Amino acid sequence: MKTTKTTTPAIRNSINRSPLQHGLLLIPLALALACSALSPTARAVSPAPDGGYANGNTAEGDSALFNLTNGVANTANGYQALFSDTTGVQNTANGAFSLAANTTGNNNTANGYAALYNNTIGDKNTANGVLALYNNTTGVANTANGAFALFSNTTGYQSTANGYQALFSNIYGSKNTANGYQALYSGTNGVANTANGYQALFSNTSGVDNTANGYQALFSNTSSNSNTATGYQALYSNTITGGNTADGAFALYSTTGYDNTAAGILALYSNTTGSRNTATGGLALYSNTTGFYNTANGYYALGSNTTGSYNTATGYYALISNTDGYRNTANGYEALYNNTFGINNTANGYYALYNNTNGNSNNAFGFAALGNNATGNSNNAFGFTALANNVTGNLNTAIGDNAGYAVTGSGNVCIGEGVYGVAGENNTTRIRNIYASVASGGAVYVNSDNKLGTLASSRRFKDEIKPMNKASEALLALEPVTFRYKKEIEPNSAMQFGLIAEEVEKVDPDLVARDAQGKAYSVRYEAVNAMLLNEFLKEHRTVRELKSMVAKQEATAAQQQEEIRTLTASLKEQAKQIQKVSAQTEMSKPGPRVADND
Repeated sequence: MKTTKTTTPAIRNSINRSPLQHGLLLIPLALALACSALSPTARAVSPAPDGGYANGNTAEGDSALFNLTNGVANTANGYQALFSDTTGVQNTANGAFSLAANTTGNNNTANGYAALYNNTIGDKNTANGVLALYNNTTGVANTANGAFALFSNTTGYQSTANGYQALFSNIYGSKNTANGYQALYSGTNGVANTANGYQALFSNTSGVDNTANGYQALFSNTSSNSNTATGYQALYSNTITGGNTADGAFALYSTTGYDNTAAGILALYSNTTGSRNTATGGLALYSNTTGFYNTANGYYALGSNTTGSYNTATGYYALISNTDGYRNTANGYEALYNNTFGINNTANGYYALYNNTNGNSNNAFGFAALGNNATGNSNNAFGFTALANNVTGNLNTAIGDNAGYAVTGSGNVCIGEGVYGVAGENNTTRIRNIYASVASGGAVYVNSDNKLGTLASSRRFKDEIKPMNKASEALLALEPVTFRYKKEIEPNSAMQFGLIAEEVEKVDPDLVARDAQGKAYSVRYEAVNAMLLNEFLKEHRTVRELKSMVAKQEATAAQQQEEIRTLTASLKEQAKQIQKVSAQTEMSKPGPRVADND
């Protein structure tokens, strides 16, 4: 073989980097002129290319393998194919000017007119198509299938382009994959991007780790990273923000935000700068613009949300009307349907908190629970239609199916299935089965801050223990009364017996229980009972002392009676003795003497 090289490839540098702008139709003319300008002293492989040569080289075509020296196992088919190759190994060029500039590059394959035309020392590249990998010089392990695929690549490596003008503008970018017409068209130095579909990632220049699947998916992306778009025009407007995932036609279409996830047609469609949102379902979070940390699962879930944040909606039309409300959670068909500005609400169940608009901090669990609540705050409803008719009431709690169904006021508690409550009442507690239940044990008490409990009597709970003494004498000033509770408190209006707290307070303030405002509310009857016990014990001691005195007096009287009886007996005996002596005396007297008349 001859080694003299006096001629350069005919079309070297004759094709501009932008053939679409300067006209590719001029290339054949340039080629013709270049062919006529070849030096008459130029030497090529000898004999002229027409089959196999030494070292396993094959050349077919005018000037094919023209400058080959020590190259091995190269195949050149076509005018000036592998024209500049000297020591390159295992290259294959099929087509006029294919691999024309290759000198020492190895394991390259070029099929098509001017494919891998400018490659010099790049290795392991594959180009199939007119001008595919045309400008590659030192790039390694690139694959281009399609006219103009990877056209501008120079030093980029491990990129794959399949389709007309796929990765057309890539220069330094590496590890990119483009499948489809003009996919990754504008990429220059982006890395590890994947584009599948017509003009997918079309505008990407330096973005990294992006994946686009679908017609014009991630179309406007320029320099953002780690985005994934699957579907027609998914993430279409995204430019410089990263970490977004869009799956579905028009999903995240308008976004410039980051770390968003949208799955479903038009999901997060209007999102602009909102970030870290998740939308799953057609039209989910459709109107979101700047809201962040929202999660929507279901068709049109959070569909109207614009700036609201930290919302979670699961179910068809869940939180559909929410615009600016935040920290709301809705799970179920049309849950929190009408909420617009309300915050910190939680709705679980079909129609739960359906009519809530501006109400805050409500919790509803169950079908239509708090369904009519509009502006009420801090309500809790657990059960089928629990608190269903509350509209503006606050601080209500209902537990059980239909519990609190009729409640419209505030501060009410209804516990148990069917404990409906009463419309308009406030601060009332109702518990199912309490009235008819029988139980033993300690009584239950409630203090002014609504704490339930029993009275503890153990010494370990008490301080300042001392005898009651005369403290209980206040009871003697109390005036018990009979009365009837008002109808709204006790519908049966049964006769009651007791005391009036305000009157008791005047006698002894410690004997009344007070409400949250410190006003006398009830009488501490358990204290009254203890005081009664003290008074009873005092009276008992007095009676016992009196009985002792009486017993002593009775004993003295008995003794005196005995003494009297003894004295009486003695007197009687003495009387007998006296009588006896008297009788004897009487008998010893001499009889009467009679004087003689003589």
